[in-house]
Amino acid sequence: MRIVLAEDHFLLRDGLIRLLGAFGHEVVGAVDNGPDLLTSLTGLRPDLALVDVRLPPTFADEGLRAAVMARREIPGLPVLLLSQYVEPLYAHELLADGGGSVGYLLKDRVSNGAEFMSTIQCVAQGGTVMDPEVVTKLMHRKDRDQGVGALTAREREVLECLAQGRSNAGIAEALFITEKAVAKHIGNIFPKLGLHPDEGDNRRVLAVLAYLER
Repeated sequence: MRIVLAEDHFLLRDGLIRLLGAFGHEVVGAVDNGPDLLTSLTGLRPDLALVDVRLPPTFADEGLRAAVMARREIPGLPVLLLSQYVEPLYAHELLADGGGSVGYLLKDRVSNGAEFMSTIQCVAQGGTVMDPEVVTKLMHRKDRDQGVGALTAREREVLECLAQGRSNAGIAEALFITEKAVAKHIGNIFPKLGLHPDEGDNRRVLAVLAYLER
C-alpha cells in the first residue's frame, strides 16, 4: 500500500517507515505536523493515512483535524490513528461520517508487527478497528439514551466486540458463544439503537457511533 505517515518523533517515525517497508508497503509521505499532513493526504491520496493524534504546531488535535478534513475531500480515505491517549471525541469525529475505514490504536499497546500490519490491512479494506482499552473507556461513558440502556449485558459485550472490528466468528470466539448466538444478539442490538436493514452492512459501524453519540 501507499501510506502517508504523520509522526513528530523522529525515532518513531523512522522506525515506522522501516517496519512498513519490511512488510512491503511504501511510505509516500512522512510529515511531522498537521498542515503538512493535510497537504500530503489531499495531494498524494494514499491508500492509508497513519496518523498521530497530537502534532505540531499546537500538540492538541492537529493530526485528527487534518485527517477529518482530508476525509471530507476524499470520502472513505482510510485513517488509522496512533495515540498515547484515549480521547472519546476523537473517535466520535472520525466515526461520524459512518464510512468505515477507521482505526484507533494506543501506541504503548502495539507490540506485534504482524498484528499491526493486519490492522492496517483491515482499515485499508474498509474495516473499523479500535484498541480494546479505547473501546472499554468509550463504552463506560454514562448512558443517556433509552435505546442504549435497553441493551442487555451480553449485547453490550457484543457491541464492544463490534467496535474492535471483530467478525461474527471472532466475537463468538472471544465470548465463548456460537456464531448463531452472535447473529441473534446483533439482530437485537440494531433495532434497539434505531438501525434498520436498509442501512446495510454499515450498521456495524453505525451501532458503535450510535452509542458514542448518546
